[in-house]
Amino acid sequence: MKCIVCAGNTEVGYSPWHRTCPVCRYESADLKPVINQSQAHGHVDERDREIALKGLRAENFRIIVDRISRLAPQSAARLLDVGSAHGWFLEQAGHRFEVLGIEPDQVVGGRAAARGLPVRLGYFPDVLERDERFDVIVFNDVIEHIPDIGSALDACHARLNPRGLLVLNLPSSRGVFYRLSKLFARFRLHGPFERMWQKDLPSPHVHYFNEANLRTLVGRHGFEEKQGFELASLKAGGLLERLRFTGGTHPALLYAQYIVLRCVIPFLNLLPSDIVVGIYRRKD
Repeated sequence: MKCIVCAGNTEVGYSPWHRTCPVCRYESADLKPVINQSQAHGHVDERDREIALKGLRAENFRIIVDRISRLAPQSAARLLDVGSAHGWFLEQAGHRFEVLGIEPDQVVGGRAAARGLPVRLGYFPDVLERDERFDVIVFNDVIEHIPDIGSALDACHARLNPRGLLVLNLPSSRGVFYRLSKLFARFRLHGPFERMWQKDLPSPHVHYFNEANLRTLVGRHGFEEKQGFELASLKAGGLLERLRFTGGTHPALLYAQYIVLRCVIPFLNLLPSDIVVGIYRRKD
């Protein structure tokens, strides 16, 4: 199988479904989504997921919106949030932009729309009108789930106005927790590695990038990087709820993990984060 970044030959990685490129370090997975299938939400309770993740993501989204606002081509810019999920990013961005969300998951997107958020149910770019264009297109924890990422990037280029911005917020293969999960996998402890790829969840990861190979891929589809930065992947607020959300952990072990992580959080800022953001401008 060829690498989508450098066209080199990929190799089998830490599981039969995992492949890596020895040249550019791009990683991929042969995992299939089950969004909108009857069993999809049997794998995860979305209300528990909201409790576990909202605090950290809302804070990170505020940072992203602030960065975008400094680079957006105009004050009344129109912003598209692809994979808008519960609508948390729409809530943040709506204070500064005219926003629209697209969400393929009928259950999650329906709940956001029921709260009055501007969400269309379906897939990008299929649910857009033929002449719809945007100044900013954002993928928050989404682009790594899209198998045909090249077509998605081409659609972004076509749907952005001149000098429009593409914002990719995604997990990093350089992140300390991802690297630890691969170390565990080498010793046949595959649980953490599978969780990092969201294996068996409705929409698993199918790509893992670092900043360099992502920049190369996005550049080939008509974009130039304007800014790249890391976001916190772990914070004290909401940490216990997030650990509970992973499930299957004895209460004593759960609290032990919580105590250990609370102690190491101050040191994590010195290590590569598991969350990176790239802001790219459309080249005309």
